[in-house]
Amino acid sequence: MKKYLLAVQFDESAPSPPEEETRAQMARTTKVTEEMRAAGSWVFVGGLVGSSATTVVRPQDGLTTMTDGPFAESKEQLGGFWVVLCEDLDQALAWAEKCALACGAPIEVRPFEDAQWI
Repeated sequence: MKKYLLAVQFDESAPSPPEEETRAQMARTTKVTEEMRAAGSWVFVGGLVGSSATTVVRPQDGLTTMTDGPFAESKEQLGGFWVVLCEDLDQALAWAEKCALACGAPIEVRPFEDAQWI
């Protein structure tokens, strides 16, 4: 089994959907998360506030600087994510497909490294 990050790419330049659509989207994503749990694939899920709440800490010459805003200048930002445990990439892509349909946003699929840090 391997862990995968299913990262929701959120377009901050797009207008916010009506509250009714947001509630429907949350219901759909909750359903997919519950399906992941039932299948034994769910590890963790999290939603993030907008990039205006971001602080970036950058190292340089043994010191750090802190700046407001996201690291990358882009209209698409990380909006949330799932961490799933899957047999292979195909299974992770199948979950990503369900997640994309549920939240209506692109999902980036990325495997975790095999190294154990702890």
